Amino acid sequence: MLDSARRSGIAHMINSGVDLSTNSRSLELSAKYDFISATLGLSPNTLESIREPELDMLFRQLEENADRAVGIGEAGLDYYHCKDAPGRRRQAEVFGRVIDLARALDKPLVIHSRDAEQPALDMVKHLDKVVFHCYSGSLSTMKEALDRGYYISLATNVCRSGRHQILARNVSLERLMVETDSPFLSPRGGRNEPSFVLDSIRLISRIRGMEPQELARITAENTKRIYNIRSSTLP
Repeated sequence: MLDSARRSGIAHMINSGVDLSTNSRSLELSAKYDFISATLGLSPNTLESIREPELDMLFRQLEENADRAVGIGEAGLDYYHCKDAPGRRRQAEVFGRVIDLARALDKPLVIHSRDAEQPALDMVKHLDKVVFHCYSGSLSTMKEALDRGYYISLATNVCRSGRHQILARNVSLERLMVETDSPFLSPRGGRNEPSFVLDSIRLISRIRGMEPQELARITAENTKRIYNIRSSTLP
């Protein structure tokens, strides 16, 4: 999969953790490959199975390994999977702790906000460095996020979603990022993989009336800027 991505022209990848084990794996990958960076996170969808001792351990992992990561997240709110008020309150409480940590560490915060984009935005308005991962919210919330200087990352589901194509048409290019969310949201069906991000580049460039190479350059520059990536694998 990594070889395929490199052959396709993918210069650098970011692998995001969502719990103790995937955070550890992301760190291992970033140590092994100079073209992979890690973010360390805590998905709201893991909270039902996490007890307080493990939660405290995860926060220690985030803090102790932050210098090996380019960002904190993904973390946030998920109202699609969590319907009950107590569960959503706990998500907000834990997300608040992650927000405080990202601010203290001066790291970009990568937000997971499924069906909860506006509440997540309301919680982070005091931050400077924010990425809305796999953005699927409204145009108005996106505009508010962009006005605050935040970044909007569109996943490869833009290739099969008219609603996401409207977002792609309206997002500010200087704040646009692209991702696959592998192994999910494949534009081709089945398992997604990093090289498929080129499908998004080709489609969004057509939507915006520009060359794919120019869009690829812009989104790469945006990614390097927010994550402060200075890699030998990037031009």
